[in-house]
Amino acid sequence: MIDARFPARAALLFFLLAPLMSHAAEELSPSDVLPADGYGEIAKSLTDVVERELRDKNLPAISLALVDGERVVWARGFGLENAEAKRPTDASTVYRVGSVSKLFADLAVMQLVERGELDLDTPVTDYLPEFQPKNPFGTPITLRQLMSHRSGLVRESPVGNYFDPDEPSLKATVESLNDTTLVYPPGTRTKYSNAGIAVVGYVLERKLKTPFAEIVRKSILTPLDMTNSDFEPTNVVSARLADAWMWTYDRRRFAAPEFVLGTAPAGNLYSSVLDLSKFAIAVFRQGEGTQGRILRPETLHQMLTLQSDDAGELRRYGLGFHLDQFDGRTIAGHGGAVYGFSTQWAILPKEKLGAIVACSLDGTNGVVKRIQDFALRLMLARREGGPLPEWEFTAPIPLELARSMDGTYRAGDKTLQLEEESGRVMLMQREYRRELRATKDGLVVDDAFGRGIAIARRSADELVVDGETYRRSVDEAPADVPPRWKGLIGEYGWEHNVLYIHEREGRLHALIEWFFDYPLTEIGENEFAFPEEYGLYHGEKLFFTRNDRGETTHVAAADVTFTRRETETKDGETFKIVPLKPIEELRRTALTAEPPAQAADLRPSELVELIDLEPGIRLDIRYATTNNFMGEVFYKQPRAFLQKPAADATVRVHRKLREHGVGLLVHDAYRPWFVTKMFYDATPDELKHFVANPAQGSRHNRGCAVDLTLFDLETGLPVPMVAGYDEFSTRSYPYYPGGTSRQRWYRKLLRQSMEAEGFTIYEFEWWHFDYGDWRLYPIGNRRFEEIDPE
Repeated sequence: MIDARFPARAALLFFLLAPLMSHAAEELSPSDVLPADGYGEIAKSLTDVVERELRDKNLPAISLALVDGERVVWARGFGLENAEAKRPTDASTVYRVGSVSKLFADLAVMQLVERGELDLDTPVTDYLPEFQPKNPFGTPITLRQLMSHRSGLVRESPVGNYFDPDEPSLKATVESLNDTTLVYPPGTRTKYSNAGIAVVGYVLERKLKTPFAEIVRKSILTPLDMTNSDFEPTNVVSARLADAWMWTYDRRRFAAPEFVLGTAPAGNLYSSVLDLSKFAIAVFRQGEGTQGRILRPETLHQMLTLQSDDAGELRRYGLGFHLDQFDGRTIAGHGGAVYGFSTQWAILPKEKLGAIVACSLDGTNGVVKRIQDFALRLMLARREGGPLPEWEFTAPIPLELARSMDGTYRAGDKTLQLEEESGRVMLMQREYRRELRATKDGLVVDDAFGRGIAIARRSADELVVDGETYRRSVDEAPADVPPRWKGLIGEYGWEHNVLYIHEREGRLHALIEWFFDYPLTEIGENEFAFPEEYGLYHGEKLFFTRNDRGETTHVAAADVTFTRRETETKDGETFKIVPLKPIEELRRTALTAEPPAQAADLRPSELVELIDLEPGIRLDIRYATTNNFMGEVFYKQPRAFLQKPAADATVRVHRKLREHGVGLLVHDAYRPWFVTKMFYDATPDELKHFVANPAQGSRHNRGCAVDLTLFDLETGLPVPMVAGYDEFSTRSYPYYPGGTSRQRWYRKLLRQSMEAEGFTIYEFEWWHFDYGDWRLYPIGNRRFEEIDPE
């Protein structure tokens, strides 16, 4: 297990090596499979697609394999398996394949069904008498229901769930389900459940008196010759395991945690696309592996048959396999998503064609599945003698168009929210936050999640989606949230997987598993419900527990307990650090040090005082007081200087903001270099991304950076933002998704107003803006009292 805290060095490493990751290796590895006869053009087309997707979406690594009948007809890797070692990805690179694992747990059950040792329709309690979740419906749960996701169980177990890094045993994980209540009557509704497949795996353990991983290794992996696969992180799989990366809506990337899931049968398989190809070939061979048979043909057929509910309605699951239609053909398979990895395994059983694709970036199943579907269509076109399909690429939206599209659009009671984020246009699409990009015909959602809806722009104020016209509505600050919600809003859970409770469009929302943003239904003061008809946790609830101050200490969301994270400062408080060295020692060192060498052809400094140009701008120069992150005075005078072009642009922003009833409140502008050095030398390594490195000098030192916020022109009070000034936490990121709609609206107003005048925002601080010409000015080290602006 690794420390899953966001490491600045890991993020820096990723971005430094990202250009290397975005290019496929020029030479194939011995593990790769050259295109078979007739597959050269398909391989070339897919190579072009994957390389472009790696670049456009900054994907670290992708491996893919194509199966035609009983052979792999092409397999290779793209990007880097190990970024630090610059080791290329290939077809034997190992990925955690997430829920593809479920197929192997279900296969192992069916082996015992064949032998008459298990029965699919016998109550599970016959095999696990201690398995007693609360069942108000009376109908017993069976293996068939568990394997087709119709048991009514919760999605996650209280112990050993997707969020739990403690690596409990399978026994402890299943036992914790006794503290849950069934969400639906067994057999009546499809509800995907990782907990359910954990129960399936535990039935195997108990029946065979053997650990689950060993059962699958001997009965499935060995007969299929899947030598680079296992349910445990053995030395073999760990040696080839790809670096895995997480990402978030606030634009962070960090190394994925590596802990083993308590629900291991549901999601803990390690495998390569070549190994997973052997599984596909065995299915095409009616259950015969290269080293032995795993199932009889009739048993495999049963697994590939849609299961019906108690009312006779067919669902999209067989026994383990997800079943659907693909261009008029039956497609069988499963997707997998686990920390830092996204995998798609799919076959066309009748046509005996298969495609397996895996990626080492979290939440990219949409992209992976689109590549997989494209591969299958290429293979079908080749077999049928038709022209090969083409991939439609997209491009970034031009900046001027992106800025003009920002706003809220309505069609009756439907709402479409578009937000321009430093040149990107983001769309809230039900529970997701998606990126719009340009095609030759218009705009389409295309991002790390995959392809989405298309949008046509009829006019500056009208958008058409699925034939329906949305018109721009008045852009105004949202109302504040009701007082009863304020103690609930915040972060909960673990650093590796934060649960955000926030407000959007007048409702509390739960942003869970980094990407899924669900509106909550308020049932009582401390009780809310996830959406009933869709989502990962449909039919489940959240229960908040509060302290005497009305703040929550934890929330039980879908039977998983998330403890409140004390990561933020309270309203009105200033974030503080403990300096690494005494302040006076830092000051003596900084005052005797020299700024870095500079070019000789820089512009002469033309610092001006902001309030001389615009007295309406207000000052709250924190470093002239002790009200700052170090609790010490650094400036003898509370003044704000900027280079003349930057100062003029700031004044224009202030005057423009009057129409919104707000003005600019400045916390800092020009900063002497020695103060930057003090900040850097005082700050712990894990927080240094919040302070500038004096070895390069900062934009503040050049008089081209300003820290500021908004104040209300009527009351004179600062406008509340999601995080306070100089708070060293992710809440300070410009695109942090938490807080309230009102806070985020004013944060966006500030950012877009500054960007419109030539400033860019610092990626870690919503209040910090750099002027475009900063490179042209020298690093300054004069104190305020030494400056005599013209």
